[in-house]
Amino acid sequence: MVRLVALIISIVVQIIAGIIAFRFMKLTKYRLSWILLSSSFVFMAVRKIIQLFGFFRGAPSYTWQMIDEWLGVVVSVFIIWGVILMREIFISLKRADIDRLRSENRIITAIINTEENERKRFAKDLHDGLGPILSTVKMSLSALTGKIKDATGEMVLDNTGNLINEAINAIKEISNNLSPHVLSNFGLSSALNAFVSKINQTEAIEIDLRSNMDGVRLHNDKEVVIYRTVCELINNSIRHAEASKIDIELNRHRKFVTLQFSDNGRGFDAASDAGGMGLPNIKARVRSVDGVFIIESLPGSGTNALIKITE
Repeated sequence: MVRLVALIISIVVQIIAGIIAFRFMKLTKYRLSWILLSSSFVFMAVRKIIQLFGFFRGAPSYTWQMIDEWLGVVVSVFIIWGVILMREIFISLKRADIDRLRSENRIITAIINTEENERKRFAKDLHDGLGPILSTVKMSLSALTGKIKDATGEMVLDNTGNLINEAINAIKEISNNLSPHVLSNFGLSSALNAFVSKINQTEAIEIDLRSNMDGVRLHNDKEVVIYRTVCELINNSIRHAEASKIDIELNRHRKFVTLQFSDNGRGFDAASDAGGMGLPNIKARVRSVDGVFIIESLPGSGTNALIKITE
């Protein structure tokens, strides 16, 4: 009785498995490997049905025994052949995954390029639009210098001139921050040095930058990604980590460029807080140029980050 129940359950399970496998056949685009494996379930169910008939008839005939044995051979051949051909499906899945990653990288690269182009356009409009207007206003005020005699008027004129100078300097600084001309003209190392020097002048934080890439140029997309990433990491160290010291090393090693970043801030739990402080955006940017971004941090132990990009 136990054998009968086992045979019936085996038949039902194998028929269901065969039906499910055949229903998935369209998804596999009718690949031969899947057809063979699906057929194997059907033949295994047929073998169990033959064994069930033999159970009710008593001793099975020699013919049915031979059919059962040869069906076993067919099932084994189909399974082996199907598993061998199954490699094609895995290759297709891997290829699809690679194509998906490439598509994601192309989209992210397009977004980055669009952002940079908009930054450049806005910086140019700001510099070329407001800059000449303020310069003209300053020239007009200069023309009034000899015509105003009273002390109050001269003081107002001087204050107005100073404010215009501050506005012109502010426009230059904003324009440069939006799209640093040093980056496009002189490269990554020079741009980072200029950026770090401006921050060090504030004396709010000490940044030590070391590099062996003076005069070395990378592809524009890679330079932009590294530059924006460093800016974001420095911003996080100042605003969130309250760090007082940052060390940055930008080095070229044969075909690779690495950037090591560390601060002495309060740190955070990198494992559970990976979605904060713009880190997903940084990872996506670095990945878009086939780079690797690794960050390590614990509360109270500062933050360490590594960027590795193929030159």
